[in-house]
Amino acid sequence: MKEDTNISNYCKYDSMLLTLFTSSLYIAGLVASFFASSITSRFGRKPSILIGGATFLAGTALGAAAANIYMLIFGRVLLGVGVGFANQAVPLYLSEMAPATYRGAMANGFHLCVNLGILSANLINFGTEKIKGGSGWRISLAMGAVPASVLTIGSFFLSETPNSLIQRGVDSQKARLVLQRVRGTTDVQVELDDLIKASSASKTLNHHPFHLILQRKYRPQFIMSIAIPFFQQVTGINVIGFYAPLLFRTIGLGESASLLSAVLTGLVGTCSICITILTVDKIGRRALFIIGGILMFIPQITVGAIMAYKLGDHTELMTKGYSYSVLVLICVYVCGFAISWGPLAWLVPSEIFPLEIRSIGQSINVAVGLIFTFIIAQTFLAMLCHLKAGIFFFFGSWVFLMTGFVYFLLPETKNVPIEKMDKIWRQHWFWKRFVGEEESVDNQWNVPIPMSNGIWN
Repeated sequence: MKEDTNISNYCKYDSMLLTLFTSSLYIAGLVASFFASSITSRFGRKPSILIGGATFLAGTALGAAAANIYMLIFGRVLLGVGVGFANQAVPLYLSEMAPATYRGAMANGFHLCVNLGILSANLINFGTEKIKGGSGWRISLAMGAVPASVLTIGSFFLSETPNSLIQRGVDSQKARLVLQRVRGTTDVQVELDDLIKASSASKTLNHHPFHLILQRKYRPQFIMSIAIPFFQQVTGINVIGFYAPLLFRTIGLGESASLLSAVLTGLVGTCSICITILTVDKIGRRALFIIGGILMFIPQITVGAIMAYKLGDHTELMTKGYSYSVLVLICVYVCGFAISWGPLAWLVPSEIFPLEIRSIGQSINVAVGLIFTFIIAQTFLAMLCHLKAGIFFFFGSWVFLMTGFVYFLLPETKNVPIEKMDKIWRQHWFWKRFVGEEESVDNQWNVPIPMSNGIWN
């Protein structure tokens, strides 16, 4: 069959069914994240991780065995429930278990594993595309059972976090034993006292956590729980994550080359996050956010210019030279995301919330992320069709804005114990008007001090 030359190069793959299948996972995850908040707060982080793993396992089994589109979509919904629970509980678990000086590196292990999963999925898709008989997609879906099984079985061997044990009124001696085991020392009394003090303060606030987070003194955390996941999604990364093969086919690469290019971008992202793990507790979160913003902004604007110049609606696709240039620029963009908004958008929210709003704060963070993931997933192919090359300028503009947001409004959190995190807001040139200034500044935790011009030293 001859290809319809009246269809724009940007609109060839605009399919509502494809986007509905992709985005159904995120609506399910959105709903599940709020149930996960109650379970995580009332029963602990460990049960939520177990539920997430088990539900994800069920979703992979149903999807791989699907006999019709309804089974396939329902399996995708179960995957979404698993994502909602895991994304709510795992970052909290890692941040609470990690010592302050290594919290960034350990918590970023979460995003490293996400990237390894994406890379593995791209490799599997590249391999199964060669399988004859049309059963390759079942193998791709079934392979999701491997990480789901690891998460489900592994959760049985986890210790509950000391923060959760104390918050739920479990004997503090058990919390002490957990602290001693994960810190590798018996000298944990100071940290234990801080946890007990934070828990006692949170229990004096007789309000639902959602009502608490809306109070003025929690305004910085509430704003960050919305702004950070929103900005993460409008970086445009899900354009690459969801539709990389289709995007690469749009610019002229063949099917196999497109899948292999998606593998390449996954490999770049995985390697780049290792840079973040090694540097996040040394140079800080803000520096990585700003460096990553620059590495994302320049490639997006350049790719948009190349596609506007070389890829018309009905003209021949770009030459191989330009196609591979776009591929290289997208790899630079992925590198920028992987050292900044990829891992740090999970790390920073998981460490800024005080105990009394930690669970609901993380749920808002996950829910906002999933809402905008759904919106991007559902609308990207239509946006590509209508905005054409301008879609890269659209996302590039957001990257410029969010980099400015970080520069002016996000304080540094490296090496600050979670129980002492309120200090960073009290010392910030803008947020101190909401939470109030401290009478004296105790900078023993190396909290950055704002200078008179509002810039942090």
